[in-house]
Amino acid sequence: MTDLSLKHIVEAILFASEEELSLKQLKDLLDSSKVPSTLREIEECIRLLNEEYGESGSAFQIVAIAGGYQYATKKEFAEYVGKMKIESQRKKLSQSALESLAIIAYKQPITRSEIEFIRGVNVDYIVNSLLERDLIMIKGRATTPGRPILYGTTKNFLKLIGLESIDDLPKLREINEILKSEKIEGITEADIDLFNSMTQPEEAAGEDQEGLDFENVQDEIPAEEIQNEIEPDDIKEENLNNETENDEGTRE
Repeated sequence: MTDLSLKHIVEAILFASEEELSLKQLKDLLDSSKVPSTLREIEECIRLLNEEYGESGSAFQIVAIAGGYQYATKKEFAEYVGKMKIESQRKKLSQSALESLAIIAYKQPITRSEIEFIRGVNVDYIVNSLLERDLIMIKGRATTPGRPILYGTTKNFLKLIGLESIDDLPKLREINEILKSEKIEGITEADIDLFNSMTQPEEAAGEDQEGLDFENVQDEIPAEEIQNEIEPDDIKEENLNNETENDEGTRE
């Protein structure tokens, strides 16, 4: 098996896959087909493929995303691809859901009450919807009174926005500089107000919002795995102050 042949097999597997594949997954697939390879050789194949795509001016490349590799169009074509995708994306997530998801991504681990403090509206329906879509997960409980549930983003969220890890999110200060210096199409005053509320010092949220101490916070806990651990009384306790949903919450 020559390097060229291995490279083309890796290319075909990644191209045909609908999901990102890790180096180990690629090696397992190759091993099952009796194609000898090492993790380093597979990684080198990906590097060579990207080098070839760059030299030929291809509109796509292989990117590292959510712990694996997947084909994606290059950033310079994002505007054109985005216009094609925008309507379908809007049907999948409402503006309110996107706002709540952004807050969770930047402030995680975070409780429902903290999300509501920033947004100023009830988010029960939205949080449940994001859980069902596997965009957020239960990360544990805070040690504050009532031990509210903490939420964070999932691996599926990283896939949706095309990032390898949550650390790759644009920094809030960078976004702030862009908002100050540029007028961006589609950005409203309400969007800017939401952003400003996210970047306010934590002490502005009051005593109940600051100094959270977390215990037993676990990563990657799917909602369905922890559901049996949540007693009905816990759910009632968390939603006690949210019994009356506002109009926006019921429409989501």
